[in-house]
Amino acid sequence: MTLEEVLIQDNMERAQCTGKVLEEVLVSAKSNDCLTIGVYESAKVMNVDPDSVAFCVLATDEEFECDIALQIHFTLIQAFCFDNDISIVRVNDLQRLANIVGDKSGELEDVHCVLITNPTEGSWEDPALEKLHLFCEESRSLNEWVPEITLPER
Repeated sequence: MTLEEVLIQDNMERAQCTGKVLEEVLVSAKSNDCLTIGVYESAKVMNVDPDSVAFCVLATDEEFECDIALQIHFTLIQAFCFDNDISIVRVNDLQRLANIVGDKSGELEDVHCVLITNPTEGSWEDPALEKLHLFCEESRSLNEWVPEITLPER
């Protein structure tokens, strides 16, 4: 096994552990009213107040490959995040993400994009968010610009 293969394998294992951290951050951000949910809602926030965005989560499902408009939105969101130094990850379980960020029913119309924002008042900070930023930084050093994270099962 080459060094690069070992690094990629290690990164994949960290992605699974990072899923637990991402879930913690999402739950904490939700309870602090620091989430923006939905592609269009997220685009509005990014356009109006990009400095308020702390982290971006993109979620795909089996319909993603067939939805050209969603792919274009993802490309634009990713470019915006790269240009504004916003850490970004991808998850492949849309329903699990909806269960985490939604209400008790877990029903949300659009959870393809979830932003973790800085609160306008107060000083909500989550140390787990720093772990996510470090994970993204390490992934970029391996040329994995939008790392995929596996959310833990429930």
